Amino acid sequence: MDLDDIRRILDLVREHDLNEFELEVDSLKIKVRKSGGSHVIQAPVLPPYAPLPAVALAGGAAAPRAVDPRADAGAGLEADADLAMVTSPIVGTFYRASEPGAPPFVEKGARVKKGQVLCIIEAMKLMNEIECDHEGEVVAIYAENTQPVQYGERLFAIRVS
Repeated sequence: MDLDDIRRILDLVREHDLNEFELEVDSLKIKVRKSGGSHVIQAPVLPPYAPLPAVALAGGAAAPRAVDPRADAGAGLEADADLAMVTSPIVGTFYRASEPGAPPFVEKGARVKKGQVLCIIEAMKLMNEIECDHEGEVVAIYAENTQPVQYGERLFAIRVS
């Protein structure tokens, strides 16, 4: 979504005399509220795949900090030939456990088997189990629990054995 798209949305809000409009696409959420003739946009517009910065929202609350997966301690692991990178097959929300309060499917250092569930990615209210394609040891976990992930984003590094 770019600036022209936002302008078209604002034009539609004015044209149809809407008091409030809300749009959520992937991890981007835009809320436009007409208040005394002014429009308030409560979310930043960023290009896809960019880590989201912390921003101040209405009411003084801070947005959750987005994690740049490259900042993980295992960021230099890509060069290791014995590693298999598990990437997200879809855009959605990353979950390390089956439900809140449950133990994570895997931890860093854990041994995993082919077909073992590593995480869940929720997309369009569907829970998709992401399984391991290799046997080995989890050496890095790049995504944070409950954070949005993009297609192709690294989730885990597995040292193949």
